[in-house]
Formats: sequence, structure tokens, C-alpha cells
Amino acid sequence: MKYTIRKANRKDYPAILGLIKELAAYEEAEHKVINSVEKMEAEDDLFECFVAEKADGEIVGMALYYFTYYTWVGKSLYLDDLFVKEIYRGNHIGQNLLQKLFDIAKETKCNRLRWQVLNWNEPAIKFYEKLGVTIDKEWYNCDILAENI
Repeated sequence: MKYTIRKANRKDYPAILGLIKELAAYEEAEHKVINSVEKMEAEDDLFECFVAEKADGEIVGMALYYFTYYTWVGKSLYLDDLFVKEIYRGNHIGQNLLQKLFDIAKETKCNRLRWQVLNWNEPAIKFYEKLGVTIDKEWYNCDILAENI
């Protein structure tokens, strides 16, 4: 299958949001998605994204990320979501999207690239381990939504 990896633009936001919702469904967390195309447009200075696009224009994968700072290591790149539609997995799309992020992290002199994976997502864990990723099983996530602040 032929596809290209490119930087996302505003025209891609509906497709990206669709992938975000598809990922949430896979994670059985659809009810947690409160994002919208309008929010993405208003906040697009806070994130960047690569998309995998088939020759016919269909967006079949994405890697949404942003730069952050961690006190222990300094400048870092955080991958918020990496997702490829199930029927297109096995075509190296996820690996090529990650390679783009590896390249960005190197080019921008990041000290770390970080992301999360659910402890039950064995296919993703195996994929990451093949790439030599260290999976830290010690830390828990702490979240509080705006309405509770």
C-alpha cells in the first residue's frame, strides 16, 4: 500500500478527530473525548501532528505530539497519540510515524521522547519493545478535569 507521511494541517482536523475517537473506542473510553475540531483550531499552537495519507487522500494514521519540559531531563517531546486504523496495520505506518518523531526529537535537541501505553495493550507493547523502548511500569497517571479545578 502506498502512503505518505506529512505534517497535518487544519483541513485534516476532522480526520484526526475521527482517529482520536477510534482510538478512544479501542480503549473503551469514548465518553472521555471532549475535544472538537473547533477546539483543535483554537488550540493548534499547542500541538503538532503527522498524518499518514493514502494516495486517495484518506488519512489512515497519525502521531500527535507537543514539546514539553521535564525537570529531570529538560526539553522533551511528548507523543500524545499514535494511531493507525486497524485495517492498515502491518504496513509500517506506525513505525514510520514514530521515525518522524525520532527525527524531530533529534533535530530539535530533545533529551527525551515520551509517551504512554495501556498495560493491557499487548500488541502496542510488543511493537514498542521491538524498537528498544523502555516501558516504565512504576508510575501512575494523575488527571483532574477543568470542571473539578
